[in-house]
Formats: sequence, structure tokens, C-alpha cells
Amino acid sequence: MSDAQQITLIVDGEETKVTEGTTGADLFFERREVVVARVGGELKDLDQVLPEGATVEGITIDSPDGLNVLRHSTAHVMAQAVQQLRPDAKLGIGPYITDGFYFDFDVAEPFTPEDLRQLEKMMQKIINQNQKFVRRVVTEDQARVAMKDEPYKLELLGKKNDAGDAGEGVNVEVGAGDITIYDNVDRKSGDVVWCDLCRGPHLPNTKLISNAFALTRSSAAYWLGNQNNQQLQRIYGTAWPTKEALKAYQDRIAEAERRDHRKLGAELDLFSFPDELGSGLPVFHPKGGIIRKAMEDYSRQRHVDAGYEFVYTPHITKGHLYEVSGHLDWYKDGMFPAMHVDAELNEDGTVRKPGQDYYLKPMNCPMHNLIFRSRGRSYRELPLRLFEFGSVYRYEKSGVVHGLTRVRGMTQDDAHIYCTREQMKDELTNTLNFVLGLLKDYGLDDFYLELSTKNEDKFVGDDATWEEATRTLAEVAEASGLELVPDPGGAAFYGPKISVQAKDALGRTWQMSTIQLDFNLPERFELEFQAADGTRQRPVMIHRALFGSVERFMGVLTEHYAGAFPAWLAPVQVVGIPVAEAFNDYMFDVVDQLKAAGIRAEVDISSDRFPKKIRTASKDKIPFVLIAGGEDAEAGAVSFRFRDGSQDNGVPVEEAVRRIVDAVKNRES
Repeated sequence: MSDAQQITLIVDGEETKVTEGTTGADLFFERREVVVARVGGELKDLDQVLPEGATVEGITIDSPDGLNVLRHSTAHVMAQAVQQLRPDAKLGIGPYITDGFYFDFDVAEPFTPEDLRQLEKMMQKIINQNQKFVRRVVTEDQARVAMKDEPYKLELLGKKNDAGDAGEGVNVEVGAGDITIYDNVDRKSGDVVWCDLCRGPHLPNTKLISNAFALTRSSAAYWLGNQNNQQLQRIYGTAWPTKEALKAYQDRIAEAERRDHRKLGAELDLFSFPDELGSGLPVFHPKGGIIRKAMEDYSRQRHVDAGYEFVYTPHITKGHLYEVSGHLDWYKDGMFPAMHVDAELNEDGTVRKPGQDYYLKPMNCPMHNLIFRSRGRSYRELPLRLFEFGSVYRYEKSGVVHGLTRVRGMTQDDAHIYCTREQMKDELTNTLNFVLGLLKDYGLDDFYLELSTKNEDKFVGDDATWEEATRTLAEVAEASGLELVPDPGGAAFYGPKISVQAKDALGRTWQMSTIQLDFNLPERFELEFQAADGTRQRPVMIHRALFGSVERFMGVLTEHYAGAFPAWLAPVQVVGIPVAEAFNDYMFDVVDQLKAAGIRAEVDISSDRFPKKIRTASKDKIPFVLIAGGEDAEAGAVSFRFRDGSQDNGVPVEEAVRRIVDAVKNRES
């Protein structure tokens, strides 16, 4: 073999000599767990030839990229099975998503659970045939011939030059570069048994999918996510490298369903979503109201201690306010339609006095700016920290409204901090530390940070100002010691932001608090303060939401705790259960002592038998159950029963009260 026949690659960080024409499959032949290669930063099928000087990395099936390829390949197998089951089905889009995949189909009848079970069996047969995924580069004309019976694929071909903006999942099928079709090839005959327009990459073969997949549900979905388009049927599924990983995922999903805040909200009588009110407009029942009040009261006190001042603003405003702020230019789709009021008409219907548009407020910040601007301000007042539990309203599409975590009417724990440029970095640091400390008090303590930067198509202000704001936020985030993840283009139109991402008890990530740095709204509202040298200067504005919204935060906490709230948040902290009716008065006396100490306690004097009362308290997730019988009454004691089923007998009443008061005061679980 001559040197001319060899090329040099950088393989997993090491320089390697290989024969010209070597593919990823050749290179990683002995590593069966490698299913795709990253070549020069792009994922490539293993059967593609590697060019001279390329940097190559083997991507294993259990890595994030490998899982995405596995799931997208499984989506193709599912689509092949669907067209076997229903030959008239027309193909939509089938991308991978978090923990799974979906594929959209135009079919005459919706899919049933029985269909999904049959499709799983058909998919397993395809997988066992060990079909090869073969990439084929085609011209647009060739693609149109191949996809002549697939109207949605033909439409996608017309969007290949703007795939990123054409709708959800379009860039999985077409986009920059070559047009490609993936053939599913029978390994024995070499015949193409199915094909699809797709950018790839894919697994080398179907056998790698094994039996670690499942179809989870079906639903309706609009083509390209646009409600003005044809409604299709979507099948969701999941795929994992091993059966054990699939089982672990299914167990996590089952636990998530058990913790679903909508289910627990009904079971624990916390909140509901009456149809009469409309989508995304929850009501809180007395027990839910207690939790919410406890959350808010603690937050209020912490804000007072941190030097915040409380303000209150109305729910509606003239439209001009949001013209000044820019929301009507950049956020109108997320606002409820205007209410046109105060117009006066003549008898002939002509306008004597024009009316005005009023809007339900989607944000509190413009109103807080008016408070700052209401009088002259001095540098001596800064930083000025304004805080409000402010009700806002956002027109979320009905398809994305979800329990308490995505609503149309919400209460934001909203703060806006006005400071000088010299104070800005310290104030951001203090704000981030305050946010993280308060979230920990509510039981969330596993965080990372996300830095959202300018959306080049949706921003106000100049580049230099944005660069300064972004650099300052990045420095503050990095100084926290937490992992910092970039979110390119994710900023609001007026400034970059840090988002605190918190993991719950199931390891799921929720966006919690946001901190946004804004030089632009002070300019638009012409906010000023008198500096120490007598000049008039613009303040810097920091937007900060801690819960995000009270509703969403309560939904997250409900699932985090599976409804078993820590004692300080629990709507009923103690239930007293007398062993027999003769001890009712004794238990009422104990509960009265607890109430006098500020504890939410009650006595179960229902007609249920004693074991049933214990089960009811457990079902209601009561933190402390106190039991009293003859020996307890004689000794002036009670027996503790805890949520985990353990028990502590013969505890003197005075000590029992002290234990409970201390647990609530110290916010213990």
C-alpha cells in the first residue's frame, strides 16, 4: 500500500492514517455501539466516505446525538408500518423530540389504541428484517418523482430554502445542502421496500432499534403546527438503547403521571379549571388558597428583608402604554385583543368622540416605569427595588394551555430594579443570590443557568448596548459557579436574560426565575435620575421574576412533592385522631393548643372507623397525625404518626406542640 493511497484523519482527538475511501463504518468497525459519526462538526451516516484531514468523532447510541438518531430512525420504521396498515396514509413530518419521536399522517380515521398495539408488532417485524437505511442524494426533480404520491412532502420541497422558518420539524426533512431520500433496503434481495424524504442521518440498520421502543399515544395535530392548515393524526413514541432503559423511562413516566398536578389538585381539593371560566383560567379552592397564601407570605417577608418596596398596578391600560414599551410591536400575538371603549356616536352613526383601545396587561414593567417616572428621582434612592404580585393575562393558544403550568391568567411575582451603571453588576449578583436562596427555601436546590442572547430579528436598541448587557450578565452567571448554558436568540426584545433552570424530584428541568438586564425601556420611557454631579442620567433597569408565576410555581411544587407538601406549606398540618369517641374532647384540647401556636390543625370526628381515618389522613398527605387513646390521655401525651408510616408513641403534649411548631418554623419536610 503506497502513501498516496492513505489519508490522515483526526479520530476522537488522535491523528490516524487510513486508506482513501474509508467510511465511518470501516473506521468504527470494532465499536458496535457507534451508530453515527460527527465529521467536521456535522453528523454523518456511517456509510459516508471520510475526506482527507477530517476531524471525526464516533457517536454512540446512548449519547444525546445517538439517541436522537435512534429515535428518528424508529420514526421511519413506524411510518413504514403505518403505510402497511393503512396504504392510503399520506406522510407528514417525523422528527425526534425529547425522550422520543412523533410522525404525522393524513388518514381517513384517527388511530386507536388497538392500532398502536398492532403497529408495534408490525414495527418489530420490520426491525427483525434488519433493513438497511441507505442515503440517496437526488435533484429536486428526482425527489418530486419519488414523492409524487406524497403531497405534504412535495410541499416541503418548495420550502427547502427557508426550512428554519417554515414550521415545526421542516428542517428535519429539507434544508441547506443536498436533497436526500432515505431508502429502507431489504438486506436479502436488495430491494427498496420503503423510502422517505429526509435529511438524516440514520442508524446503519433497523436491527439496532432492537425491542426497546414503544408507541405511547396518538393525537390530532395541524400540519406544520399552523391551525389554519389541514388537521393530521400524530403518533408519539419512544426508543432507547436497551429494554432496561425503556423500562426505566416508562417507570419515570408512570411516576410523573402519579404526580401530575392536575390529578393531585382534584384529589387534594386544591384547585380546578371550570369550563365556565374558559381555558387556562384556574380557580383555587380553600386548601389550595392556603398553600398559595403561605408561598406568597413567605416571599413577601423575604422581599421586605431584602429592601424591596411593594407597588400595585391595574389589570388593564390604554394601548398607548404598550406602544411606548414596544409590546404592541413585538408581543401583540401574545396579548388578548383590544377592548375599544369610550367612543361616542352621533345619531347618524358618525363619531363624535373617538374611543380608545384598552388591553389586559401582559407585563407589569411598563406600569412600574410610570411609578418611577411619577416624580423626580435622585441617585440617593438607587437602587430602587419595586415588587408586585401583579395579575397579567396572555393569550396562549388553546393547544399549549396545560393545567397551572401554562395558563392565560396568572400572578407574577414581578420585581423591577432601577440602579446606576456602577451599581448594576453588584445588584445583578445580589439578585441572583436572592433568587437561588429563596428557591432553595421552597425545596428546589439543583440548578443550572441559561443565558439568552439577542434575537437578531426581534430587538430594540443598539448593538453596543446589547453587548455590554450580555457581557455583564455572563460575568455574573459565571461567578455563581453554576453551569451556564447558552440560549442563542432567546432574549426578550428589550434585553438579554439569565434563566434559572431547576430540576425537580424526577430530574425534570423547569425554567424558574428570570433576570433580565435592560437599557432600552428606560430610554423609551425617558426615565431619569439626578446624579451626584447634578447631571440627569438614565437608570439601568433589571427585570426579575422569581416564581415566574405563582400558578406555575405551585404546579411545579405540587409535582415535585407529589402533593406531600412540607409542613410549612401543607394546607392541613396536623390531624388529630382519637382512638374512640370518648377521647374527642382530649384531642380537641391538644388541637386547640396547636392552633394557638399558629398551626393549621383539625380533629377527625367523622363516623369512619379508626383504621379508615388513618388511611384518609395518609391519602390527604397530612404531615403529622396525632393519635390519642386511654393511656395517652392519662399520661397527657399523644402518639405521632408520620407520612412514611413510622410512629413515635407517648410523646408529652407540650413536646408534641413544640416539635410541630419547630418543624413548621424551620420549613422541614
